[in-house]
Amino acid sequence: MQYKVFITRELPQKATEVIREVAEVDQWTDQLPPPREEIISHIRDKDGILSLLTDKIDSEVMDSAPKLKVISNYAVGYDNIDILAARARGIKVGNTPGVLTETTAEMTVALTFAAARRVAEGDRMMRAGDYHGWLPDLLLGSLLFRGTVGIVGAGRIGTAYARMMVEGHKMDLVYYDLRANDELERYVADYAAFLEKQGEAAMSCRRAAGLHELLGLADVVSIHAALTAETRHLIGAPELAAMKDDAILVNASRGPLVDEAALVEHCRRHPRFRAGLDVFEREPAMQPGLADLDNVVVVPHLGSATTWTREGMATLAAANAAAVLCGWPVWPTAADASDVAPFLGDAEPPHAAPSIVNAAELGLARWSG
Repeated sequence: MQYKVFITRELPQKATEVIREVAEVDQWTDQLPPPREEIISHIRDKDGILSLLTDKIDSEVMDSAPKLKVISNYAVGYDNIDILAARARGIKVGNTPGVLTETTAEMTVALTFAAARRVAEGDRMMRAGDYHGWLPDLLLGSLLFRGTVGIVGAGRIGTAYARMMVEGHKMDLVYYDLRANDELERYVADYAAFLEKQGEAAMSCRRAAGLHELLGLADVVSIHAALTAETRHLIGAPELAAMKDDAILVNASRGPLVDEAALVEHCRRHPRFRAGLDVFEREPAMQPGLADLDNVVVVPHLGSATTWTREGMATLAAANAAAVLCGWPVWPTAADASDVAPFLGDAEPPHAAPSIVNAAELGLARWSG
């Protein structure tokens, strides 16, 4: 075949078949991620690479592959890729939006209530044979119903999580984002009006003027910000100190958004404070001391871990790579609300790339039917 693609992990067969239709595939089959030197070695003669978040694709890696046309990330995020370096080299960068939203939001809800109701502690107690009968003060947790939920970053996943908490648990909502989310505010206002018509109390939604304002108000703080140089350690010691002593911090976005060392110290000094973490600053490693804390729930990056989502992500990543190699245009979806459903069904998918994050900068044509 004319083209060659390196895939850095084993993927569902359907996804690899999409790429094999247009390119010769070299696939990493070890369970652990390929070391950097292996990535460089494998892509020297490749036209494309299908990467994961754990694969750092920087200018050195790109320069080792002079034929490289596309980097397709098996993730909605792409902070593992040097976008500026890719743009300078004319390399298209793909991602997989639209299939992780509800799945990741659901995982964030699960972490929220696991922390609030001390589920992991109860599980450990039962398995250890330490439960000897019901007690009035056994593992008392937090009631979140009619409390206040704060979301940091009101994008797709943050919005989905906010709606789940507002709709399901009638929580007031405060959010912090550089841009106002008018659609979310209208939605909560409409839902509040509906509740009032049913004779129930309404809830509120507003945008905080600053992060610290949100932190002081919220019973639950859930982080949904993108990872940039500016947002690294967005939540550190000063921010943790601004939160309520019995607040809950949830992070299913990016590990480095939270200063884990500061979180460990805060949780040690505030046993009523709880956290739920799906991602970690130096993943897969955890900050020393974190695993010893009963008031922290930790899970191994399961935000997108449903069969439908992971298969959908693989399909989109494969479609991005194949479309670029075939010279097809980019699917015309809004950057903040990608509709990728046509690529995920049983019907013949469009001859287009589902999502190329630097399409505008590279002047790529849009699909017109």
